[in-house]
Amino acid sequence: MGRKEVLLPRTIIKTGGAPAAIGPYSQAILVGDTLYCSGQIAIDPETGHLNSDGIESETERVMENLTAVLAAADMSLAHVVHCRVYLLDINDYGQVNEIYGRYFGENAPTREAIGVGALPRGAKVEISCVAVK
Repeated sequence: MGRKEVLLPRTIIKTGGAPAAIGPYSQAILVGDTLYCSGQIAIDPETGHLNSDGIESETERVMENLTAVLAAADMSLAHVVHCRVYLLDINDYGQVNEIYGRYFGENAPTREAIGVGALPRGAKVEISCVAVK
């Protein structure tokens, strides 16, 4: 006997408060009460340019972009349960951690930090997340 495939309804989340997707993907998808946010790099949504003023300012822009995507789904950083942090240079871990910690405070989500060989558009940091209402 065959198995019947059941798909949960999906809502595509899109906001001008974060940069438009630079490929065939969505900024985020809401399935039930769970939001899956694509990785954000430090692109300024108003100019479309990468903020390359240093790892601290890149991380701040990334966190602002994630905050905007979450807000478009009526969520906030308080709803985030998991993040993935991709670093071009793992030696930037301390500076990224400091900025990241300011946004999440004491109730930080689970996460992993991964050193990578390259990121889109020459970014130094990319962060994705999963949030639950």
